Amino acid sequence: VARRLSLRRHPECHSMAGGKAIEHLAQTGNWQQHVFRLPMQQYRNCDFSFSGLQNLVNKVIIQKEKEEGIQEGEILSCVKDIAAAAQHAVAVHIIQRTCRAMLFCMKNSILSPKSATLVVSGGVASNQYIRKGLQTLADANGFALLCPPPRLCTDNGVMIAWNGIERLRAGLGVLHSADGIRYEPK
Repeated sequence: VARRLSLRRHPECHSMAGGKAIEHLAQTGNWQQHVFRLPMQQYRNCDFSFSGLQNLVNKVIIQKEKEEGIQEGEILSCVKDIAAAAQHAVAVHIIQRTCRAMLFCMKNSILSPKSATLVVSGGVASNQYIRKGLQTLADANGFALLCPPPRLCTDNGVMIAWNGIERLRAGLGVLHSADGIRYEPK
């Protein structure tokens, strides 16, 4: 969404990563100006998916570009509202799915009520809007919420690479010869 909104060109966001730029602009946007249908409402499971939401946001952006008579890559006048609406929809989706998982665990006595803890990490855990919603959810269900400090909530690629380093050091599941492996960097 940040890439499609061209937030690298936005004067307030030119040096921010996409998620951080969305969160920054959403603070002064009105999410109710663009209410996006939540993904996967027909499925009663704990899975997450954001591709449908991305398509909905993209359609709104295209519509607004036509209305404002601007080209793709230019900044929309309603960029803050779209950022707020996208962030809100992502937060609600995550909270709903996480709530379902928590209720499942409680119903099936998978977690001890005395030590039930929700751990949130990765890039999404650095978003204060999402974190606040998850804190409310955790409090309502008697769970503790643990989140690393935002500076440690890095991109998944970095976490995967770190996991690879730890596995290499431990000698676990690591190929020691790259012969016959074809690499295609993007």
